Amino acid sequence: MPQRNDTAIWSGLFRISAESGQTLQAQIRQAIVAAILDRQIAASMPLPSCRILAEKLGVARGTVVLAFQQLVDQGFLVARERRGHFVNPDVLATPAKPHQKAPDQANEIDWKARRQIAASDMPPPAKHDNWIKSSYPFVYGQFDPALFPTAEWRECNRMALAVLEIRNWASDMVDRDDPLLIEQIQARLLPRRGIFANPDEIIVTLGAQNALYMLATLLMTKGSKVAMEDPGYPDARSIFRLAGADVAPVPVDHSGIVTASIPSDSGFVFVTPSHHCPTMVPLSAERRQDLLARANRHNQIIIEDGYDSQLLDEAPQQALKSLDRSGRVIYVGSMSKTLAPGLRLGYIVASAGLISELRALRRFMLRHPPANNQRAVALFLSLGHHEALVRRLSSAFDERRKRLIHAISAFLPEWRSTDSAGGASLWLEGPRGTDSRGLAEAAASRSVIIEPGDRFFDRTEKPSRFMRLGISSIALQHIEPGIRELATAAGRRPAAA
Repeated sequence: MPQRNDTAIWSGLFRISAESGQTLQAQIRQAIVAAILDRQIAASMPLPSCRILAEKLGVARGTVVLAFQQLVDQGFLVARERRGHFVNPDVLATPAKPHQKAPDQANEIDWKARRQIAASDMPPPAKHDNWIKSSYPFVYGQFDPALFPTAEWRECNRMALAVLEIRNWASDMVDRDDPLLIEQIQARLLPRRGIFANPDEIIVTLGAQNALYMLATLLMTKGSKVAMEDPGYPDARSIFRLAGADVAPVPVDHSGIVTASIPSDSGFVFVTPSHHCPTMVPLSAERRQDLLARANRHNQIIIEDGYDSQLLDEAPQQALKSLDRSGRVIYVGSMSKTLAPGLRLGYIVASAGLISELRALRRFMLRHPPANNQRAVALFLSLGHHEALVRRLSSAFDERRKRLIHAISAFLPEWRSTDSAGGASLWLEGPRGTDSRGLAEAAASRSVIIEPGDRFFDRTEKPSRFMRLGISSIALQHIEPGIRELATAAGRRPAAA
């Protein structure tokens, strides 16, 4: 806890002047009140003693005593016997006053005019800050607290904090990763997708988006052309454009990306073949072979995002990377949909030469992801906890998906869903004239959270009749009543169950 005689803490708060038109006592009170209202003094921090503050300011001790006493009378301070004066917690419980600009800040710098990339102009993410308080959160990419392996995760974190383990991760690893985590990714995660890689062909990232950003930074420049699915992953599209690349939208049908429509002059092709984002349809075997053949013929690099591929599917397909014989496929994976999205842990699998370049780039960006988290996840994998979690999530999500499809059929029969097994969401197309954004607002008033689908399209006129419903964070028993509420918000009278 900060001590009251830590003068460095208070040096900028108490500035008084004998030339001011106000008394010294008033100046002291004003300085303390301003610091309290600006939240610069914590409730747990004792103010300097009257004697010390008087010596620091060069005023009589009585002046400070009177200032403190008046602030106590006004309710800004409380006096605690033998401990000193503290900020009244009741004052801190009220909203902070808006910060007023000082006169010399009137001509503020226009940072937007000085920027070199237009990050803030890109489409915003789908934000559901209070999703956990919603009665019916059909949100994608969030976890279910009831399914999270709290005991197992705490066990692995305690193990990572053992003395010998701390020695393994506490030092700066510069551009390296935890060797145990690389080993576990190599042995436990990748073979599930048919990928067999050497340790020097794997790098750990801060999630899939960090992986895509590093790839775009390293490989793309102004004028690069990236073909990608439309509808498709909006953040990937924005990342490529921030790197200066031109994005060529390619249509998607019931078999995935239409490979015949991929421009031959594209240097890169971004795909989500396991479960297409957002329709969830898998890329057919014929299209996979055609995509690889076209990449070889036109000298293209394929960036494969293993989107929603961590769960167990009834008929799982191998990753494109497992079919690649030329090293043209770069595989991006993450553990967000299984372990926790807040952990921000992913990986890239590619040729050793590219991984080496990515390590050099990452060193300048963040050196390496937090080593303690890497070790905890490595232990979680090595003890079989992740394997058990995947089985539990796969079973739960399969049951939820079936319940959701049944509820949609019963209460929103005019909405058509993609017929795709697996994954953690459902893509729905409403009747013509549907405004899914308006529906989302109406549903939110009934504590139902849905995601309008227009953000996934890269078109001037974005279709408004699509929506995505996630199943990862909503309990099974809440699905049917949630869809009934959604149907009411859509203006339909729910049919009898």
